[in-house]
Amino acid sequence: MSKQMSHLDDIPSTPGKFKMEKSPFVHNRLRWHSSLAKLTFWSFVFLGLILIFFFRSPSSNPLPQDPSRRSLRTYNWGGPAWEKRVRSSARVRSHNGISVLVTGAAGFVGTHVSAALKRRGDGVLGLDNFNDYYDPSLKRARQALLERSGVFIVEGDINDSALLRKLFEVVAFTHVMHLAAQAGVRYAMENPGSYVHSNIAGLVSLLEVCKSANPQPAIVWASSSSVYGLNTKVPFSEKDRTDQPASLYAATKKAGEEIAHTYNHIYGLSLTGLRFFTVYGPWGRPDMAYFFFTRDILKGKSIPIFEAANHGTVARDFTYIDDIVKGCLAALDTAEKSTGSGGKKKGPAQLRVYNLGNTSPVPVSDLVSILEKLLKVNAKRDIMKLPRNGDVQFTHANISLAQRELGYKPSTDLQTGLKKFVRWYLSYYNGGKKAAG
Repeated sequence: MSKQMSHLDDIPSTPGKFKMEKSPFVHNRLRWHSSLAKLTFWSFVFLGLILIFFFRSPSSNPLPQDPSRRSLRTYNWGGPAWEKRVRSSARVRSHNGISVLVTGAAGFVGTHVSAALKRRGDGVLGLDNFNDYYDPSLKRARQALLERSGVFIVEGDINDSALLRKLFEVVAFTHVMHLAAQAGVRYAMENPGSYVHSNIAGLVSLLEVCKSANPQPAIVWASSSSVYGLNTKVPFSEKDRTDQPASLYAATKKAGEEIAHTYNHIYGLSLTGLRFFTVYGPWGRPDMAYFFFTRDILKGKSIPIFEAANHGTVARDFTYIDDIVKGCLAALDTAEKSTGSGGKKKGPAQLRVYNLGNTSPVPVSDLVSILEKLLKVNAKRDIMKLPRNGDVQFTHANISLAQRELGYKPSTDLQTGLKKFVRWYLSYYNGGKKAAG
Protein backbone atom coordinates (compact mmCIF):
# COMPACT_ATOMS: atom_id res chain seq x y z
CA MET A 1 0.00 0.00 0.00
CA SER A 2 1.58 3.23 -1.10
CA LYS A 3 1.58 6.25 1.16
CA GLN A 4 1.25 9.66 -0.38
CA MET A 5 3.64 11.90 1.52
CA SER A 6 2.88 15.63 1.57
CA HIS A 7 5.03 18.50 2.76
CA LEU A 8 4.70 22.27 3.02
CA ASP A 9 7.07 24.46 1.06
CA ASP A 10 8.20 27.98 1.83
CA ILE A 11 6.87 28.10 5.39
CA PRO A 12 9.22 30.16 7.54
CA SER A 13 10.58 28.32 10.57
CA THR A 14 10.05 31.41 12.74
CA PRO A 15 7.10 33.26 11.20
CA GLY A 16 6.75 35.67 14.12
CA LYS A 17 10.06 37.41 13.29
CA PHE A 18 8.94 38.94 10.02
CA LYS A 19 9.26 42.72 9.90
CA MET A 20 5.73 44.09 9.60
CA GLU A 21 4.75 46.97 7.33
CA LYS A 22 2.82 49.84 8.78
CA SER A 23 -0.01 49.57 6.21
CA PRO A 24 -3.08 48.01 7.91
CA PHE A 25 -3.92 46.19 4.69
CA VAL A 26 -0.49 44.63 4.42
CA HIS A 27 -0.43 43.92 8.16
CA ASN A 28 -3.78 42.13 8.04
CA ARG A 29 -2.82 40.24 4.92
CA LEU A 30 0.41 38.97 6.49
CA ARG A 31 -1.36 38.06 9.69
CA TRP A 32 -3.97 36.17 7.65
CA HIS A 33 -1.23 34.31 5.74
CA SER A 34 0.56 33.51 9.01
CA SER A 35 -2.63 32.11 10.57
CA LEU A 36 -3.36 30.08 7.43
CA ALA A 37 0.17 28.70 7.42
CA LYS A 38 -0.11 27.67 11.07
CA LEU A 39 -3.50 26.07 10.48
CA THR A 40 -2.21 24.19 7.44
CA PHE A 41 0.92 23.07 9.28
CA TRP A 42 -0.94 21.69 12.31
CA SER A 43 -3.54 20.10 10.04
CA PHE A 44 -0.79 18.14 8.31
CA VAL A 45 0.82 17.25 11.64
CA PHE A 46 -2.52 15.91 12.88
CA LEU A 47 -3.08 14.03 9.61
CA GLY A 48 0.41 12.60 9.85
CA LEU A 49 -0.23 11.28 13.36
CA ILE A 50 -3.43 9.62 12.17
CA LEU A 51 -1.58 7.98 9.29
CA ILE A 52 1.21 6.76 11.59
CA PHE A 53 -1.34 5.29 14.00
CA PHE A 54 -3.27 3.66 11.18
CA PHE A 55 -0.31 2.04 9.46
CA ARG A 56 1.12 0.79 12.74
CA SER A 57 -2.19 -0.58 13.96
CA PRO A 58 -2.25 -4.42 14.20
CA SER A 59 -5.58 -4.46 12.39
CA SER A 60 -4.29 -2.69 9.30
CA ASN A 61 -2.95 -4.39 6.22
CA PRO A 62 0.42 -6.06 6.71
CA LEU A 63 3.40 -5.32 4.53
CA PRO A 64 3.43 -7.66 1.55
CA GLN A 65 7.07 -8.57 2.01
CA ASP A 66 6.29 -10.35 5.30
CA PRO A 67 4.52 -13.55 4.21
CA SER A 68 4.16 -14.89 7.75
CA ARG A 69 1.70 -12.07 8.48
CA ARG A 70 -0.14 -12.10 5.17
CA SER A 71 -3.35 -13.47 6.69
CA LEU A 72 -3.71 -10.54 9.09
CA ARG A 73 -5.25 -8.27 6.50
CA THR A 74 -8.46 -6.43 7.25
CA TYR A 75 -11.73 -8.28 6.60
CA ASN A 76 -15.23 -6.85 6.39
CA TRP A 77 -17.66 -8.49 8.76
CA GLY A 78 -20.58 -7.54 10.96
CA GLY A 79 -23.91 -5.83 10.45
CA PRO A 80 -27.52 -7.08 10.30
CA ALA A 81 -27.29 -8.62 6.82
CA TRP A 82 -24.05 -10.43 7.71
CA GLU A 83 -25.51 -11.75 10.97
CA LYS A 84 -28.58 -12.98 9.11
CA ARG A 85 -26.39 -15.00 6.72
CA VAL A 86 -24.42 -16.42 9.66
CA ARG A 87 -27.58 -17.52 11.48
CA SER A 88 -29.14 -18.99 8.35
CA SER A 89 -26.07 -21.04 7.49
CA ALA A 90 -25.68 -22.33 11.07
CA ARG A 91 -29.36 -23.21 11.52
CA VAL A 92 -29.93 -26.90 12.30
CA ARG A 93 -32.46 -28.45 9.92
CA SER A 94 -32.65 -32.03 11.18
CA HIS A 95 -33.83 -33.70 14.37
CA ASN A 96 -30.96 -33.99 16.88
CA GLY A 97 -28.67 -32.13 14.45
CA ILE A 98 -25.63 -30.18 15.60
CA SER A 99 -24.40 -26.67 14.85
CA VAL A 100 -20.78 -26.66 13.72
CA LEU A 101 -18.24 -23.92 13.13
CA VAL A 102 -15.81 -25.28 10.52
CA THR A 103 -12.52 -23.41 10.35
CA GLY A 104 -10.53 -23.77 7.14
CA ALA A 105 -13.85 -24.42 5.39
CA ALA A 106 -12.51 -23.43 1.95
CA GLY A 107 -9.69 -25.94 2.32
CA PHE A 108 -9.62 -29.46 0.91
CA VAL A 109 -10.88 -31.40 3.95
CA GLY A 110 -12.92 -28.45 5.22
CA THR A 111 -14.99 -28.26 2.04
CA HIS A 112 -15.83 -31.96 2.05
CA VAL A 113 -16.65 -32.05 5.78
CA SER A 114 -18.83 -28.92 5.52
CA ALA A 115 -20.76 -30.36 2.56
CA ALA A 116 -21.30 -33.69 4.33
CA LEU A 117 -22.58 -32.01 7.50
CA LYS A 118 -24.95 -29.81 5.50
CA ARG A 119 -26.29 -32.77 3.52
CA ARG A 120 -27.40 -34.51 6.70
CA GLY A 121 -29.14 -31.41 8.04
CA ASP A 122 -26.60 -30.02 10.50
CA GLY A 123 -26.01 -26.31 10.87
CA VAL A 124 -22.68 -25.34 9.29
CA LEU A 125 -20.81 -22.05 9.27
CA GLY A 126 -17.42 -21.81 7.60
CA LEU A 127 -14.46 -19.59 8.43
CA ASP A 128 -11.44 -19.15 6.15
CA ASN A 129 -8.81 -16.49 5.41
CA PHE A 130 -8.33 -17.56 1.75
CA ASN A 131 -4.57 -17.10 1.94
CA ASP A 132 -2.35 -17.66 -1.08
CA TYR A 133 -0.28 -20.65 0.09
CA TYR A 134 -1.71 -22.25 -3.03
CA ASP A 135 -3.96 -20.93 -5.81
CA PRO A 136 -6.77 -18.98 -4.08
CA SER A 137 -9.03 -19.44 -7.10
CA LEU A 138 -9.37 -23.13 -6.17
CA LYS A 139 -10.50 -22.07 -2.69
CA ARG A 140 -12.98 -19.65 -4.23
CA ALA A 141 -14.35 -22.44 -6.41
CA ARG A 142 -14.82 -24.60 -3.32
CA GLN A 143 -16.54 -21.64 -1.64
CA ALA A 144 -18.96 -21.34 -4.56
CA LEU A 145 -19.63 -25.07 -4.32
CA LEU A 146 -20.53 -24.76 -0.63
CA GLU A 147 -22.62 -21.63 -1.12
CA ARG A 148 -24.81 -23.51 -3.59
CA SER A 149 -25.55 -26.00 -0.81
CA GLY A 150 -26.31 -23.26 1.70
CA VAL A 151 -23.00 -22.99 3.56
CA PHE A 152 -21.77 -19.46 4.20
CA ILE A 153 -18.01 -19.01 4.68
CA VAL A 154 -17.05 -16.01 6.78
CA GLU A 155 -13.84 -14.48 5.46
CA GLY A 156 -11.54 -13.91 8.41
CA ASP A 157 -8.58 -15.13 10.43
CA ILE A 158 -8.66 -17.50 13.41
CA ASN A 159 -6.30 -15.10 15.18
CA ASP A 160 -9.00 -12.42 15.06
CA SER A 161 -10.43 -12.90 18.56
CA ALA A 162 -13.05 -10.18 18.09
CA LEU A 163 -14.45 -11.99 15.06
CA LEU A 164 -14.50 -15.35 16.84
CA ARG A 165 -16.27 -13.86 19.84
CA LYS A 166 -18.82 -12.25 17.54
CA LEU A 167 -19.54 -15.56 15.82
CA PHE A 168 -20.20 -17.21 19.18
CA GLU A 169 -22.44 -14.30 20.18
CA VAL A 170 -24.53 -14.76 17.04
CA VAL A 171 -24.60 -18.59 17.13
CA ALA A 172 -24.38 -20.97 20.10
CA PHE A 173 -22.27 -23.59 18.32
CA THR A 174 -22.46 -27.06 19.81
CA HIS A 175 -19.29 -28.17 18.00
CA VAL A 176 -16.19 -26.77 16.35
CA MET A 177 -14.42 -28.62 13.53
CA HIS A 178 -11.03 -26.94 13.52
CA LEU A 179 -9.28 -27.62 10.20
CA ALA A 180 -7.64 -24.23 9.59
CA ALA A 181 -3.85 -24.62 9.53
CA GLN A 182 -0.72 -23.88 7.60
CA ALA A 183 -0.19 -27.14 5.76
CA GLY A 184 2.82 -28.62 3.99
CA VAL A 185 6.08 -30.04 5.27
CA ARG A 186 8.61 -28.42 2.92
CA TYR A 187 7.17 -24.89 2.92
CA ALA A 188 8.14 -24.57 6.60
CA MET A 189 11.74 -24.09 5.50
CA GLU A 190 10.70 -21.02 3.49
CA ASN A 191 8.19 -19.45 5.84
CA PRO A 192 8.41 -20.85 9.38
CA GLY A 193 6.52 -17.94 10.91
CA SER A 194 3.30 -18.86 9.10
CA TYR A 195 3.26 -22.24 10.88
CA VAL A 196 3.60 -20.68 14.31
CA HIS A 197 0.99 -18.06 13.41
CA SER A 198 -1.66 -20.50 12.18
CA ASN A 199 -0.97 -23.81 13.91
CA ILE A 200 -0.02 -22.58 17.38
CA ALA A 201 -1.22 -18.99 17.87
CA GLY A 202 -4.36 -19.69 15.83
CA LEU A 203 -5.23 -22.76 17.88
CA VAL A 204 -4.73 -20.87 21.14
CA SER A 205 -6.85 -17.99 19.85
CA LEU A 206 -9.69 -20.38 19.03
CA LEU A 207 -9.47 -22.27 22.33
CA GLU A 208 -9.46 -19.02 24.29
CA VAL A 209 -12.79 -18.05 22.76
CA CYS A 210 -14.22 -21.56 23.12
CA LYS A 211 -13.30 -21.80 26.82
CA SER A 212 -15.24 -18.59 27.55
CA ALA A 213 -18.28 -19.51 25.45
CA ASN A 214 -21.44 -20.48 27.27
CA PRO A 215 -22.10 -23.25 26.55
CA GLN A 216 -18.62 -24.41 25.62
CA PRO A 217 -18.54 -26.33 22.34
CA ALA A 218 -16.99 -29.76 21.84
CA ILE A 219 -13.95 -29.43 19.57
CA VAL A 220 -12.61 -31.83 16.95
CA TRP A 221 -9.41 -30.68 15.29
CA ALA A 222 -6.88 -31.81 12.69
CA SER A 223 -3.57 -33.00 14.01
CA SER A 224 -1.34 -34.94 11.61
CA SER A 225 0.42 -38.24 11.03
CA SER A 226 3.55 -36.09 10.80
CA VAL A 227 3.73 -36.09 14.60
CA TYR A 228 5.19 -39.61 14.44
CA GLY A 229 8.29 -38.06 12.87
CA LEU A 230 11.32 -40.33 13.06
CA ASN A 231 9.41 -43.16 14.74
CA THR A 232 10.43 -46.47 13.16
CA LYS A 233 7.85 -48.75 14.80
CA VAL A 234 5.12 -49.64 12.31
CA PRO A 235 2.24 -49.38 11.99
CA PHE A 236 2.03 -46.08 13.86
CA SER A 237 -0.14 -46.32 16.96
CA GLU A 238 -1.57 -43.52 19.10
CA LYS A 239 0.52 -44.96 21.98
CA ASP A 240 3.80 -44.56 20.09
CA ARG A 241 6.27 -41.80 20.88
CA THR A 242 5.75 -38.49 19.11
CA ASP A 243 8.66 -36.49 20.51
CA GLN A 244 10.91 -36.69 17.44
CA PRO A 245 9.33 -34.45 14.80
CA ALA A 246 11.12 -34.36 11.45
CA SER A 247 9.73 -30.98 10.36
CA LEU A 248 8.55 -27.71 11.82
CA TYR A 249 5.05 -28.52 10.57
CA ALA A 250 5.11 -31.73 12.61
CA ALA A 251 6.43 -29.85 15.63
CA THR A 252 3.57 -27.34 15.49
CA LYS A 253 1.02 -30.15 15.27
CA LYS A 254 2.64 -31.91 18.23
CA ALA A 255 2.56 -28.61 20.10
CA GLY A 256 -1.13 -28.40 19.25
CA GLU A 257 -1.76 -31.76 20.92
CA GLU A 258 -0.03 -30.55 24.08
CA ILE A 259 -1.99 -27.28 24.00
CA ALA A 260 -5.21 -29.27 23.63
CA HIS A 261 -4.29 -31.29 26.71
CA THR A 262 -3.72 -28.07 28.66
CA TYR A 263 -7.09 -26.52 27.76
CA ASN A 264 -8.84 -29.79 28.48
CA HIS A 265 -7.18 -30.06 31.89
CA ILE A 266 -7.66 -26.45 33.00
CA TYR A 267 -10.92 -25.40 31.35
CA GLY A 268 -12.86 -28.62 30.76
CA LEU A 269 -12.93 -28.37 26.97
CA SER A 270 -13.86 -31.58 25.15
CA LEU A 271 -11.11 -32.07 22.56
CA THR A 272 -10.53 -34.73 19.91
CA GLY A 273 -7.41 -34.67 17.71
CA LEU A 274 -7.40 -36.50 14.38
CA ARG A 275 -4.09 -37.58 12.88
CA PHE A 276 -4.74 -37.59 9.13
CA PHE A 277 -2.61 -39.81 6.88
CA THR A 278 -1.92 -38.37 3.38
CA VAL A 279 -5.42 -37.36 2.34
CA TYR A 280 -6.16 -37.26 -1.41
CA GLY A 281 -9.12 -36.91 -3.74
CA PRO A 282 -11.22 -34.43 -5.78
CA TRP A 283 -10.81 -30.75 -4.88
CA GLY A 284 -7.46 -31.63 -3.32
CA ARG A 285 -4.40 -29.51 -2.57
CA PRO A 286 -2.09 -28.62 -5.48
CA ASP A 287 1.01 -28.96 -3.27
CA MET A 288 0.38 -32.69 -2.73
CA ALA A 289 2.39 -35.16 -4.82
CA TYR A 290 -0.56 -36.96 -6.46
CA PHE A 291 -1.91 -33.56 -7.58
CA PHE A 292 1.23 -32.03 -9.09
CA PHE A 293 2.31 -35.41 -10.49
CA THR A 294 -0.94 -35.41 -12.47
CA ARG A 295 -0.34 -31.85 -13.66
CA ASP A 296 3.27 -32.44 -14.69
CA ILE A 297 2.64 -35.80 -16.36
CA LEU A 298 0.01 -34.15 -18.56
CA LYS A 299 2.44 -31.33 -19.37
CA GLY A 300 5.23 -33.74 -20.25
CA LYS A 301 7.43 -32.53 -17.41
CA SER A 302 9.64 -34.84 -15.36
CA ILE A 303 8.44 -35.71 -11.86
CA PRO A 304 10.68 -36.37 -8.84
CA ILE A 305 10.52 -39.88 -7.40
CA PHE A 306 12.31 -39.96 -4.08
CA GLU A 307 14.07 -42.99 -2.70
CA ALA A 308 15.57 -43.50 0.75
CA ALA A 309 19.13 -44.56 1.58
CA ASN A 310 20.34 -47.73 -0.14
CA HIS A 311 17.54 -47.40 -2.71
CA GLY A 312 14.92 -47.74 0.01
CA THR A 313 11.26 -47.39 -0.93
CA VAL A 314 9.32 -44.25 0.00
CA ALA A 315 5.70 -45.12 0.78
CA ARG A 316 2.61 -43.35 2.05
CA ASP A 317 -0.63 -44.48 3.68
CA PHE A 318 -2.84 -42.70 1.14
CA THR A 319 -6.34 -42.10 2.54
CA TYR A 320 -9.27 -41.13 0.33
CA ILE A 321 -11.17 -38.00 1.29
CA ASP A 322 -14.56 -39.71 1.72
CA ASP A 323 -13.06 -42.05 4.32
CA ILE A 324 -11.53 -39.11 6.17
CA VAL A 325 -14.89 -37.31 6.15
CA LYS A 326 -16.59 -40.35 7.70
CA GLY A 327 -13.97 -40.32 10.45
CA CYS A 328 -14.47 -36.60 11.07
CA LEU A 329 -18.25 -36.93 11.33
CA ALA A 330 -17.92 -39.94 13.64
CA ALA A 331 -15.58 -37.93 15.89
CA LEU A 332 -18.11 -35.08 16.03
CA ASP A 333 -21.01 -37.45 16.73
CA THR A 334 -19.20 -39.22 19.59
CA ALA A 335 -17.72 -36.07 21.13
CA GLU A 336 -18.97 -35.51 24.67
CA LYS A 337 -19.98 -32.09 25.91
CA SER A 338 -17.36 -29.80 27.40
CA THR A 339 -17.66 -29.52 31.17
CA GLY A 340 -16.66 -25.91 31.74
CA SER A 341 -18.71 -22.76 31.99
CA GLY A 342 -17.58 -19.15 31.84
CA GLY A 343 -13.97 -20.27 31.57
CA LYS A 344 -14.13 -22.49 34.66
CA LYS A 345 -13.89 -26.27 34.66
CA LYS A 346 -16.73 -28.12 36.39
CA GLY A 347 -15.48 -31.67 35.93
CA PRO A 348 -13.28 -34.01 33.85
CA ALA A 349 -13.74 -33.61 30.09
CA GLN A 350 -13.16 -35.91 27.14
CA LEU A 351 -9.69 -35.87 25.54
CA ARG A 352 -9.01 -38.14 22.55
CA VAL A 353 -6.55 -38.68 19.70
CA TYR A 354 -7.16 -40.97 16.72
CA ASN A 355 -5.31 -42.10 13.62
CA LEU A 356 -7.35 -41.76 10.43
CA GLY A 357 -5.53 -43.65 7.70
CA ASN A 358 -6.05 -46.44 5.19
CA THR A 359 -3.68 -49.05 6.74
CA SER A 360 -2.24 -49.89 3.31
CA PRO A 361 0.99 -48.00 2.54
CA VAL A 362 1.71 -47.72 -1.18
CA PRO A 363 5.14 -46.93 -2.70
CA VAL A 364 5.16 -43.55 -4.43
CA SER A 365 6.42 -45.27 -7.60
CA ASP A 366 3.22 -47.36 -7.64
CA LEU A 367 1.17 -44.16 -7.30
CA VAL A 368 2.86 -42.88 -10.45
CA SER A 369 2.15 -46.13 -12.32
CA ILE A 370 -1.54 -45.87 -11.49
CA LEU A 371 -1.62 -42.25 -12.69
CA GLU A 372 0.11 -43.25 -15.94
CA LYS A 373 -2.63 -45.78 -16.69
CA LEU A 374 -5.45 -43.40 -15.79
CA LEU A 375 -3.99 -40.50 -17.80
CA LYS A 376 -2.77 -42.75 -20.63
CA VAL A 377 0.55 -40.90 -20.57
CA ASN A 378 3.99 -42.21 -19.62
CA ALA A 379 5.64 -40.24 -16.84
CA LYS A 380 9.17 -38.91 -17.08
CA ARG A 381 10.57 -40.16 -13.80
CA ASP A 382 13.48 -38.40 -12.14
CA ILE A 383 14.80 -40.66 -9.38
CA MET A 384 16.50 -38.74 -6.60
CA LYS A 385 17.48 -39.10 -2.96
CA LEU A 386 14.97 -38.19 -0.29
CA PRO A 387 15.96 -34.68 0.80
CA ARG A 388 16.42 -33.68 4.41
CA ASN A 389 13.57 -31.17 4.35
CA GLY A 390 11.11 -32.79 6.72
CA ASP A 391 9.84 -35.67 4.56
CA VAL A 392 9.90 -39.12 6.13
CA GLN A 393 10.42 -42.45 4.38
CA PHE A 394 7.05 -43.99 5.14
CA THR A 395 3.76 -43.63 7.00
CA HIS A 396 1.51 -46.46 8.10
CA ALA A 397 -1.55 -46.06 10.31
CA ASN A 398 -2.78 -48.43 12.99
CA ILE A 399 -6.49 -47.57 13.03
CA SER A 400 -7.72 -50.14 15.54
CA LEU A 401 -8.62 -47.46 18.12
CA ALA A 402 -10.67 -45.46 15.60
CA GLN A 403 -12.33 -48.66 14.40
CA ARG A 404 -13.29 -49.61 17.94
CA GLU A 405 -14.43 -46.22 19.23
CA LEU A 406 -15.58 -44.37 16.09
CA GLY A 407 -16.65 -47.25 13.87
CA TYR A 408 -14.09 -45.95 11.36
CA LYS A 409 -13.59 -48.29 8.41
CA PRO A 410 -11.88 -46.95 5.26
CA SER A 411 -13.22 -48.55 2.09
CA THR A 412 -11.51 -46.84 -0.86
CA ASP A 413 -8.32 -48.30 -2.34
CA LEU A 414 -5.79 -46.09 -4.12
CA GLN A 415 -6.73 -47.25 -7.62
CA THR A 416 -10.41 -46.34 -7.07
CA GLY A 417 -9.65 -43.08 -5.31
CA LEU A 418 -7.18 -41.87 -7.94
CA LYS A 419 -9.66 -42.70 -10.69
CA LYS A 420 -12.16 -40.34 -9.03
CA PHE A 421 -9.50 -37.68 -8.57
CA VAL A 422 -8.35 -37.82 -12.20
CA ARG A 423 -11.94 -37.58 -13.42
CA TRP A 424 -12.42 -34.43 -11.30
CA TYR A 425 -9.05 -32.98 -12.33
CA LEU A 426 -9.69 -33.31 -16.04
CA SER A 427 -13.17 -31.87 -15.66
CA TYR A 428 -12.09 -28.94 -13.48
CA TYR A 429 -8.98 -27.89 -15.38
CA ASN A 430 -9.53 -29.09 -18.93
CA GLY A 431 -13.32 -28.88 -18.95
CA GLY A 432 -13.23 -25.35 -17.55
CA LYS A 433 -10.06 -24.52 -19.52
CA LYS A 434 -8.35 -23.47 -16.29
CA ALA A 435 -4.58 -23.34 -15.93
CA ALA A 436 -3.21 -25.89 -13.49
CA GLY A 437 -0.18 -23.88 -12.46
